[in-house]
This record gives sequence, C-alpha cells and structure tokens, in this order.
Amino acid sequence: MNYAEEALRLHGEWQGKIEVISRVPVTNKDELSVAYTPGVAQPCLEIQKDYDRSFDLTRRHNLVAVITDGTAVLGLGDIGPEAGMPVMEGKCALFKAFGGVDAFPICIRSKDVDEIVRTIYLISGSFGGINLEDIAAPRCFEIERRLKEICDIPVFHDDQHGTAIVVGAALLNALRVVGKEIGQAHVVINGAGSAGIAIGKHLMNLGVRHLKMVDRFGILCEGVQMNSAQEEMARITNPEKVSGLLADAMRGADVFIGVSAPHIVTPDMIRSMNAGAIVFPMANPVPEIEPDEALAAGAAVVGTGRSDHPNQINNVLAFPGLFRGALDVRARDINEAMKQAASHALADLVSPEELSDKYILPLAFDKRVGPAVAEAVAQAARDSGVARL
Repeated sequence: MNYAEEALRLHGEWQGKIEVISRVPVTNKDELSVAYTPGVAQPCLEIQKDYDRSFDLTRRHNLVAVITDGTAVLGLGDIGPEAGMPVMEGKCALFKAFGGVDAFPICIRSKDVDEIVRTIYLISGSFGGINLEDIAAPRCFEIERRLKEICDIPVFHDDQHGTAIVVGAALLNALRVVGKEIGQAHVVINGAGSAGIAIGKHLMNLGVRHLKMVDRFGILCEGVQMNSAQEEMARITNPEKVSGLLADAMRGADVFIGVSAPHIVTPDMIRSMNAGAIVFPMANPVPEIEPDEALAAGAAVVGTGRSDHPNQINNVLAFPGLFRGALDVRARDINEAMKQAASHALADLVSPEELSDKYILPLAFDKRVGPAVAEAVAQAARDSGVARL
C-alpha cells in the first residue's frame, strides 16, 4: 500500500478524524432545561463555590488539549500550525482509541514563548491535562517548564517524555536479554534535541550512569558552544570527559540510541561496540542504520520506530495510559516517579518466557498496555503526592 496516497484520499473522505458527540439527550423541553438553561445554572454555581467540582460536573476530568505551534511536525519540520492539524487530530484519535481519553487539537499561530505560554494557561481551565506536541527545541523546554510552574493540571511534551518512557522500557528489557546491568551499561544517544535530552534524563533516572550524548558537532562536553539544554546535559553526562564524534562515542559502548538522521551509523561503528550491543536507531522514516545491517554487524538487539521491523518503539505505548492514570487521580503534574512507573509497567508486560531479542516490548494493539500503564502511573501519582484523589 502507498500510505501517502491512501492517507490523502481518506483524509479527503473523512474531513477530520474526530468529532464532538453529545453525551446527553436534548429531545424535549425538560431535557433541554436540564442540560442547558435554566437548570445548568446550578452546576455553574457549585463550581463557583468549589473549583474542584469543575472536574466532576463537566467533562474536564477526561479532556486533554493536544497543542502545537507547528514548528516540528513529525519529520516535516516547521510547516505551520494549520499544516500540523492532521497530526494533532490523529493524536486525539489515538488518545481515545488506546486510553479512552477525550482530546481536542489546538494549533497556535505563534512562535513566541511568552505568547504560547500565556495562551495555553488562559485556556487550561477547560482541560484536565495539556499534551504539547511537535514544538521545536529549545523553545519546547522553556514552554513546558513555565507551564508546569503555573498550571495545576499535568503538562506533558510527548515528543520528549513519551519517547523517553518507551525507550526506557525497551532498554530495561533489552538489557535483560543480553544479561547486562543498567548501572554498568555504556549508553550513547545521538541527537541532542528535545527527544534525545529527555531520553537521556529519563534513562539516568532509571539507573544509567555512563551516558554520552552526541549532536552534529560531536560529543557533548563542557566548553563547547551549545544551547542551554545541551549545556545542562554536558554537565551531568560524559563522566569520562571524552571528546570526539559519533564514531568515537560508540567505540566500546553497550547501547546506541538514535533520534537524529538517516544512515549516519555504519556497520563498522556497530562492530566497534561491546559484545551484546543494543541498537535503537529511531530516526523516522529512515533509521540511522537499517536493522538488518546492524544485526549483520553484530548487534544483539535492535529496535526502531518503524512498524515493519520487530521491537517497534512507539509512543502510543505510553501517552494514552499515562494520561489515563493521571486523569483518574486528578493529578496536578506528571512527574519523574510517574514516568519511571510507566516504563517499568511496560517492560513488565513482557514475561520472562516471552522475552527475546525480537520481543522486548508489548505490541501497540496489546489491550493490556493502557490499563497497566494507567494503574502504575496512578499509584505513582498517589505515592508522590500529586494526586487529588
């Protein structure tokens, strides 16, 4: 199937992937008077007296805003907010299908951090959570940080943290396959943008101690000209203070994770890694190295972002269940404890008997995924003190 041609044809037929459907009947005078005026005044007054009633007297408790400025849409880059709308609609459809979460796409015509933060904050009272999507780095870091400071609902940039959660789960199980400990593994991440930095931080929270991050200019190390987010990572990674390029970083590594560009890893680079190498080339649609090439060069476990190879590392394994769990306990935030719980819940869905080099993650359509992640996240929210329920 030519997915591009078929998608264009069907999008023309669908004219949108989501719609609003009323949950209440409005077929006679009494039903109208209860759903709307005059009866609706009473729940309004209750919310005026008690802000928390906005969650149980409206759909807010199950509603997430999926928000973009259109500056980093899929692999297409800065194509504008309206052009990003098909992706945002698709994300909303996945929220509903995999998590039972109602989601609404919002595309903002601005690249100004202050304006974007103010806009999202002003509408946040209509939602139970905010999912930031396809916003370019480094602006995305500042937008998320500031919104988390002022909003009393979860704010989550999926390109960063959803990716990190699934990579974390994949790495936990891949290390089990090759018999290595997370604290001893030498990990290389190529691509120090929003996803790469979030993956790095998350893996360190999961126990990685030996991490090198690489960008176009080479290994992140202090003293090199970088943006503020990369400077922070340079301070906390690369404990050996190694300099050089990607090939230098990969020599003697146990794990390679790519969120960068197609075909920039060679078989020789894979051969220079330690025995039992784990390779996650996740550039889409063309990975940093083709899986067959990586395996032929000696990789023990390979995972990509693609669905036509084993071990697909797909964000849909994380964000629907993550928000489901956060919404279920009316969490004020999605914190590190909740993200770690999500990674462990995903990894644990693969039993020791099932675990193999070709099966380190549950499949996207495994119906256990959403509930398992939601339960783990909800409990972590309660344990860490961000749950209202």
